[in-house]
Amino acid sequence: MSTLEKTETKPQPETIATTQLSGSQAVLEALIHEGVDTIFGYPGGAIMPIYDALYDYNEKLTHILVRHEQGGIHAAQGYARTSGRVGVAFATSGPGATNLVTGLADAMIDSNPIVCITGQVFASLLGTDAFQETDIINITTPVTKWNYQITDATEIPSVLAKAFYIAQTGRPGPVLIDITKSAQLQLFAYEGYTKCDHVRSYRPKPIVRKEYIEQAAELINQAKKPFVIFGQGVILGQAEQDLKDFIEKGGFPAATTVMGLSALETSHPQHVGMLGMHGNYAPNVMTNECDVLIAIGMRFDDRVTGRLDKYAKQAKVIHLDIDPAEIDKNVKATVPVWGDCKETLPLLTELLQQNDHSAWLAQFRELEKEEIKEVIHNELNPTSEVMTMGEVIRVLNELSGGDAIIVTDVGQHQMVACRYAQFNSSKSNVTSGGLGTMGFGLPAAIGAWYGAPHRDVVAIIGDGGIQMTIQELGTIMQFGAKVKILILNNEFLGMVRQWQQLFHDKRYSFVNITSPDFVAVAKGYYIDGNKISQRKDLYDAMKTMLEHDGAYLLEVMVGKENNVFPMVAQGTSVSEIRLK
Repeated sequence: MSTLEKTETKPQPETIATTQLSGSQAVLEALIHEGVDTIFGYPGGAIMPIYDALYDYNEKLTHILVRHEQGGIHAAQGYARTSGRVGVAFATSGPGATNLVTGLADAMIDSNPIVCITGQVFASLLGTDAFQETDIINITTPVTKWNYQITDATEIPSVLAKAFYIAQTGRPGPVLIDITKSAQLQLFAYEGYTKCDHVRSYRPKPIVRKEYIEQAAELINQAKKPFVIFGQGVILGQAEQDLKDFIEKGGFPAATTVMGLSALETSHPQHVGMLGMHGNYAPNVMTNECDVLIAIGMRFDDRVTGRLDKYAKQAKVIHLDIDPAEIDKNVKATVPVWGDCKETLPLLTELLQQNDHSAWLAQFRELEKEEIKEVIHNELNPTSEVMTMGEVIRVLNELSGGDAIIVTDVGQHQMVACRYAQFNSSKSNVTSGGLGTMGFGLPAAIGAWYGAPHRDVVAIIGDGGIQMTIQELGTIMQFGAKVKILILNNEFLGMVRQWQQLFHDKRYSFVNITSPDFVAVAKGYYIDGNKISQRKDLYDAMKTMLEHDGAYLLEVMVGKENNVFPMVAQGTSVSEIRLK
């Protein structure tokens, strides 16, 4: 070929800059790219390389050393609930990983976006019953939205990107990624981090079908007694304003599930209370009186429906949900509206006729008066010598103005707080709803504070639940979460005792619980506190707690055998709700 002839030059592939990173460093880089700022965890042998790498990332990532891995995942849940972001927990292999299981189950049923990263034994030791080896993938498959084991460090960026995408899209949930120690130590050519926006075969949001929106609007516009019931899906979809626009245009009475609390401010004139076993009288009774029941972002849990064969049989049911698996699972929908309520509610509102159902709403208010007379007045303003849980919540409302984040454990105090706490803004109610996990309250409150450190966080806990995770006072001591801990002490496992009284002839079997001096325990962790047993001290003690600059524990002695009413007994209809 002559030197004068032109030669064709083939284009060279673009050079991608690579850096040698360890698998552990890649994990931390992934967290930073996903916007993570706080990790709740506990180190151990199998996750030690990640903790070693974390030593060099302490200016970019805050790690909170919990006192038990269950405390770590509950804290991650609390963080997710108040921040609206993904909560992250670290644990080592074996018992460290299995200690996460209760929190995973809790997060799964309550749709909390969590990513848990666990260490695992060297890949060469898998299946040999090595020290602290457990098959955490098979153990957690039923209680995770997705889980995966990494044995090769090159997978870490893409797998973690997928983990965060799955955890927070569609119906959120927990994801667990198990990483062998060999993968954590392995060096590889790191080519950067790309966020995931698609996973084959995973459709986080169903396609919204216009015909269902139109059918739903037609039913609603024809309704004489429409009733809206809403759940946590409204909060997860960030559709609080859309819900308000919807009920205000249609003039609908609206009631919340336990998990939906704070999606609509409790003072809203169309808010008619809480549904469920210990919910308000009117919304439970009226569920079986309405002609169109509009369910938004809730899953018809058995504690809401009571007997399914006697639940809203007279009504046309419109069910808005992002998870198609929830449609028709418990209650047959006349019109299923699949999709994110952030998307479907405005479409439905647009087709609504401006309406006024004040006469129908007034029927709720009449039943509310009955509940006030029979239950609420006496609970909030008792004349008995002993204090009630309800009056404690009333005083908390007066002092907080409804602006505090209320975190509850599980039991009578939980139901009383959910019934009477006032909420002015969303993401203000943090509780264990579906699983009912005693011990949730204290660690969840720690996480809730880190998720919203500008707000007051009050953990309302019983004398039983606090003793399940009381060691997390050490986490508060070391890292300074300004959590206010309000223990309502009735010297019983109160909810179990109530059932034994009502349904087992008052045969109290192992429900009288002896407790330590909680104030002394708190002071052992350098946390100030106080204990009161007289009504005259309640207001000032609560004020001191709320105004204290730092964590504070207030123990309030309440009536030993007070019951929570109203109550829909198990196996009965919501219409059979009893006031006493």
